[in-house]
Amino acid sequence: MYIPKHFKVDDPDEIKSFIEKNGFGTIITVNNGKPQATHTPMMLQEDEAGEWTITGHISKGNDQWKSFDDHENTLIMFQGPHAYISSTWYEDENVPTWNYQSVQLYGHCTLLGEDELRQDMIRLLDQYEGHDPDGATWQNLSENPKKKLKGIAGFKVKVEAVHAAYKMSQNRTDADYQNIVDALDTRAMGDDEKISREMKWLRK
Repeated sequence: MYIPKHFKVDDPDEIKSFIEKNGFGTIITVNNGKPQATHTPMMLQEDEAGEWTITGHISKGNDQWKSFDDHENTLIMFQGPHAYISSTWYEDENVPTWNYQSVQLYGHCTLLGEDELRQDMIRLLDQYEGHDPDGATWQNLSENPKKKLKGIAGFKVKVEAVHAAYKMSQNRTDADYQNIVDALDTRAMGDDEKISREMKWLRK
């Protein structure tokens, strides 16, 4: 991913927080020369040495899982809010653009074993259901839904490279920046309010 210096994000804690908030990502692998992509929920884990691993799962009905084991240069993408930016919001004439937040990770993918997959599902369900005592956590499920594990393939990707971009008009003047924020708040379509909020946070 091409990232101009104005938009590059280097803070690991910020990137981890972003992934946790935008955990429905895309995993891309290559099988017999053909790129394959699947959108799926994923989680980031960090070990004591600070190494990152991304885990997730897909249906075995999806042939992409057959490319997961020992797959080098696996690409994982997480997308945040995005919004069209009109050049009419600038003081001087320019061209329109698009503001967005995105994180791309590269790494070595392997398949999860049966026990690893079960533990990963427990973590995933706890993350999204654990707030509710009656939620669909692993411990609250009957044996029937647990048997569906046989129909999914889990994966883990040891992260080897991280590329993170927050393109939020950081290269614009203070006047242009404020005009963009105000215009987004006024338009209030799609992710406008989310982008406006992120811009306010970036240039407090």
